[in-house]
Amino acid sequence: MTNVPILINGVCEPRFAAVRDEFERNFRDRGEVGAAVCVYQDGKKVVDLWGGYKDLERTVPWAEDTIVIMNSVAKSMCALCTHILIDRGLVDFDAPVARYWPEFAAAGKSGVLVRHVLSHTCGVIYCDHAPPGSWFDWKAHIRALEQQAPAWEPGTKGAYNSINIGYILGEIVRRVTGKTVGTFLREEVAAKLGADYHIGLRRDEIARVSDMHRNPKNGFFKIAADASTPLGRAFRSAPKIGYFQNCREIRELEVASFGGHGSARAMARIYAMLAGNGVVDGVRLLSPAAVERASKLVWEDDCIMTQRRIRMGYGFMHNEPNTVPMGENMKAFGHTGTGGAFTWCDRERNLSFAYCTNFQREGPGIGPRGAALGVAAGGGQRPTWLN
Repeated sequence: MTNVPILINGVCEPRFAAVRDEFERNFRDRGEVGAAVCVYQDGKKVVDLWGGYKDLERTVPWAEDTIVIMNSVAKSMCALCTHILIDRGLVDFDAPVARYWPEFAAAGKSGVLVRHVLSHTCGVIYCDHAPPGSWFDWKAHIRALEQQAPAWEPGTKGAYNSINIGYILGEIVRRVTGKTVGTFLREEVAAKLGADYHIGLRRDEIARVSDMHRNPKNGFFKIAADASTPLGRAFRSAPKIGYFQNCREIRELEVASFGGHGSARAMARIYAMLAGNGVVDGVRLLSPAAVERASKLVWEDDCIMTQRRIRMGYGFMHNEPNTVPMGENMKAFGHTGTGGAFTWCDRERNLSFAYCTNFQREGPGIGPRGAALGVAAGGGQRPTWLN
């Protein structure tokens, strides 16, 4: 493949030339197949690059409108939808989830508050009663969650809620608004900002999706495949189809924890709204007070689920320079996806960043391709493992 030309398109302001340099190096030296990166500063797009190919054979170029699965970035979008409802007074940040979803109180969950779910401290990290494949059956997964006991007293510790958080927040959204979280996101976020990111795709959108290509160095799925690990236990409800990243269901249905598809351009714009204290291009989605609440750091620890250190807020990961570098500001926050997508914002610099790829990330954390771009966009210390 060394003779295949590297196709890079788009624009990059000179002051962010380091982002283009690292983007090109990702293709040249780090095994990138197809990808895009976008940066906003002060509400203006300053980097918008895409390149490479949609297929492993490198015959079909990644287009300007190509979208890809961004995996757990969807968790932050479910959190954003919840923060919008909190800001509108329709959901109480400190209320029990059972206020909106009474059946959720069963099996010792009456003390689980909305803020516990947002902060990954609710303890409802397993779904032992969910049959395999229930990721694609919302009602079945919800009924199984109602039967699930928390793994610890809610609010007392944190662990990455890999499978359940999107279902729990999504059901709150549905109970309060009568709309699925995918519909609410499409109408209240994507449409208002003109952002090409959705949970649950339409036929014309599916036609623009690039397949996600496996990476044998992806550590997350290795942990998930081990039934003896906490993450492996959480994955018991996975479909028995092997590699699920490109299946029809994950594109068509609302798999709210990790099934969203979109572009780097879309995610950088959504996070530009957060970087701008709730507004971008004159469109306000959140009050400054709501963004301040959403941006708080809640816990940091070595996570039993991901087997790496995590700094977590209310629905958003926080800057962790060694594994998820988000620039020089330790208050920067965003989210990663196990496929390699990576997005964050720095409110103090009114800066947002997003990267997506169709070649799964390596490790640790976001992996070298996303980490290199994050450092190039935001500065800060370069991880010692990054070549």
